[in-house]
Amino acid sequence: MEIASLTLLTNNLTETKIFYEHTIGFSKIKETETNISFAVGTSQLIFELSDSNHKPNYHFAFNIPSNKINEALEWMLRRTSLISAENNYVINFENWNAKAIYFYDNNHNILEFISRADLNNDTDEPFSIKKILSISEIGLVTDEPLQTAATLLQKTNINFFKKGPRSTEFVAVGDEHGLFVISNPTRNWYPTQKVAEKWKVKTIVKTNGNVYELEFN
Repeated sequence: MEIASLTLLTNNLTETKIFYEHTIGFSKIKETETNISFAVGTSQLIFELSDSNHKPNYHFAFNIPSNKINEALEWMLRRTSLISAENNYVINFENWNAKAIYFYDNNHNILEFISRADLNNDTDEPFSIKKILSISEIGLVTDEPLQTAATLLQKTNINFFKKGPRSTEFVAVGDEHGLFVISNPTRNWYPTQKVAEKWKVKTIVKTNGNVYELEFN
C-alpha cells in the first residue's frame, strides 16, 4: 500500500509552513489561506486550517532507506530535538525488522523516521531531504480498532499487516510501504505519554493498481 497523500489539520498554518518548509526542508507544492501542501518523496503531505481553539494532534511516519537511520539521526539533531525512549534515540523494532527515531513538529504531532530492512532499499548516497522516501504510516484513532480495520478490508483490498499487531486496542493494516496504525483513545502514542486523540484524517492510498480516497473521524 502506498500513501499517495495525507491531509491533516493544524491551527497554525504559518508555523506549520516554517517547520516543514524551512526546518525540515520539504518543497512546498501549494499554499492558500486555508491549506498548505508539501512534496514528501512520492507522497504529498497537506495541512488544512482548523478552528484556532482546537489543537489537532497526530502521529505519522516517513520511510527512509534501510541503512540510513543513524545518518538521519544526526541530520535531524541539527534541525530539532528528538524524543528518547529507553535512554536511546534509535528504537529497534525487532518484530518489524525496523528502526526508528521520533520528534515533534510545531503542532506537537509525533513524527517518525523509520528504516525497514525488509524493503531492501539501501543507498550509498548521504542522507538528505531526498532520502525521505514517502509517508509510511498514519495513526488513526477509533473506539473500535478491529471494526475500523474490518471496514477498511471490506472497502479496499488492503490486508492486515502480516507482522501485527492485531488486538482490540491496536491493529496495523497495510504493508511496509504504507500502514494504517489504528489505536483506541485509551492508549498513548509510543514513545510518549501523549494520549491518542481522534482528529479528522483524509488520505489517498494506492494498492494493487487501485486508488482509494478515505476519510476518518
